[in-house]
Amino acid sequence: MDCFTKWNLKIIFVCGNGNCKITSLLLTIRLIIEKIMFLAIRVIFIAALFLVFGVVHAEPQPTNNPPKKNLIRTVCLDAGHGGKDPGCLGPKGAREGKVTLKIILELGRKLKAEFPDLKVIYTRETDEFIELFERADIANRNKADLFISVHCNAAANKSAYGTETYTMGLHKTDGNLNVAKRENSVILQEKDYQTAYNGFDPSSPLAHIMMANYQSAFMASSVKFASLVEDQFAKTYKRKSFGVKQAGFLVIWRTAMPSVLVETGFLTNAEEEEYLNSEHGQSQVADAIATAFKKYKEDIEK
Repeated sequence: MDCFTKWNLKIIFVCGNGNCKITSLLLTIRLIIEKIMFLAIRVIFIAALFLVFGVVHAEPQPTNNPPKKNLIRTVCLDAGHGGKDPGCLGPKGAREGKVTLKIILELGRKLKAEFPDLKVIYTRETDEFIELFERADIANRNKADLFISVHCNAAANKSAYGTETYTMGLHKTDGNLNVAKRENSVILQEKDYQTAYNGFDPSSPLAHIMMANYQSAFMASSVKFASLVEDQFAKTYKRKSFGVKQAGFLVIWRTAMPSVLVETGFLTNAEEEEYLNSEHGQSQVADAIATAFKKYKEDIEK
């Protein structure tokens, strides 16, 4: 005799008359309860299936777009000269090392404003002397994707003016060689420079020819960026541009990434000295390089 039978008998004993009617009613209630429980179980099961498959289908589906390669995540900005090495001097006393520092800091601000996720590394942020090999090492340690060194030009002809951007390579003219010699001569102020630069003689044309073979792996990208910089100078700001050139520069000799050296103008020219030493001129130079960087980044990351 099961529990329901016992319960039924108990009800029958209490109720007395009408036993058969009460027993039939209890059996009916029992069937209804069983059906309700069965339906409840089905509803719960269906709801569980809906939740499981609903979550699966709600998960984001992988896109067919492949991840971008050659992302430009880090740029190293180098202000030429500095500290005990003033660089070239303008007729009114402007120092290349201080002018380049102002331009490079302005360039860094513009790049961070345009690309908040871009990591901007500086070889110097104050008026201090940094060895040329250390500048390249800073870029390499931070795994920079691009190295930009900013300088001001100089010439015996005080009327010379205009911009030019260099990549590492063999100089094609004596003028290119002379620019490289002048920029490289700073190593004479460094301790034990012959050991640090493997016996390199900054006054020797042959030494520059031998060094020009470096950076060949990054030549195409370096020339691409250099061309964009000169295009901005010429087309946007109507500066006289001497275009993209090649020569052996120690500052970009050991960099393991595309690298350029930008000669922003002739500080020995009184008019260009005034322009490069002004906030207006520095902002325009920085803006030209920043715009070139934007175009280069877009092209590389296609």
